[in-house]
Amino acid sequence: MSDSIAMAEGQKHLTGGCLCGHVKFKVDGPLREVVACHCSQCRKQTGNFFTSSNAKNADVTFVETSGLKWFKSSAQAERGFCQDCGSALFWRRFDSDTISITAGSLDGKTGLRICEHIYVADKPDWYEITDGIKQYPVWR
Repeated sequence: MSDSIAMAEGQKHLTGGCLCGHVKFKVDGPLREVVACHCSQCRKQTGNFFTSSNAKNADVTFVETSGLKWFKSSAQAERGFCQDCGSALFWRRFDSDTISITAGSLDGKTGLRICEHIYVADKPDWYEITDGIKQYPVWR
């Protein structure tokens, strides 16, 4: 996976949140470029492939958490979402010092770009990946 990190030019931090505002956060640190995951779990959670950046846990501050709910989706990880509006927001491994943040939950311009597609062997037959960005059959 790409280790590339970025922040929009001149940006000190990024903010984000859910559709209803019951989950809000800010990131005071670099974000990894966006990874598009095509695995069946991500598709079930979002209705399509899951696009996320990621940041160090220490750089993420939760500003509003009244709607935040965590779901243990496997023995290794959990997914964070808003229990009020249903917005998919986070994915994190239990043994990691980082948290994945859905790209769509970030506010405004981010300066981020998709850097790779993962689990493309699991993608459905109803769309094609044609952007020319590196693809991996599974997590590489």
